[in-house]
Amino acid sequence: MLTDPADPTRLLVETSDLDGGHELVRRYGAALGEIVAWAREYLCRPHGDLGRKGPVCPYAQTSLERGTFYLGVHPGTPDGAEAAEVLDGYRDWFLRLVSPPGVSPQYRTILVLFPDLSEAGAAEVIDAAQEALKSRYVSEGLMIGEFYPGPPPKAGLWNPGFRPLGSPVPLLAVRHMVATDFPFLREDPAHLAAYLERFGHRPPAALREEIQAAARHHGLLAAT
Repeated sequence: MLTDPADPTRLLVETSDLDGGHELVRRYGAALGEIVAWAREYLCRPHGDLGRKGPVCPYAQTSLERGTFYLGVHPGTPDGAEAAEVLDGYRDWFLRLVSPPGVSPQYRTILVLFPDLSEAGAAEVIDAAQEALKSRYVSEGLMIGEFYPGPPPKAGLWNPGFRPLGSPVPLLAVRHMVATDFPFLREDPAHLAAYLERFGHRPPAALREEIQAAARHHGLLAAT
């Protein structure tokens, strides 16, 4: 269990803590266990509807194995603005965390669970918070992802009929931006500019032409 030096009330649960007796784990152990099982059984495995080879999330397995998969819990039923404010503290802490030696920061993630939200109310709260946060996160080289039962209506990149963001507990996930995030950022010029700042000179070869075309569309410069 990690405690934020900037706020001792803010905790991060590691997978090794799930068998422990901490009050947070005793109270929300079922939700925490559901998400760890979901990560192992869904994120870390291929899916027939995904539309590409490989696991649903290419980074989850290493994150779990190397101890950089962290879980936060926010009790209660916040609205979207309150949930976004909660994430501000976790974002700041995420930027201060240091990965173990030899583990790339791209494998570090924080999943902030909102286990007391009803399934009916989760979509409004999580979507509103994600929308409020995305531009700021992207400008800092981060991504913020929305997950909840339903699933969210956002389509998969390789199969428009697949909805990949369903999870058994409502949550918002924080991670570093990676070069393959281009499809999530291409439509917004500010988001694309933040992407190009980090990856414009070393884009994935398979995406180079699409990146250049999107940059031209938005009047931005990209590597040739």
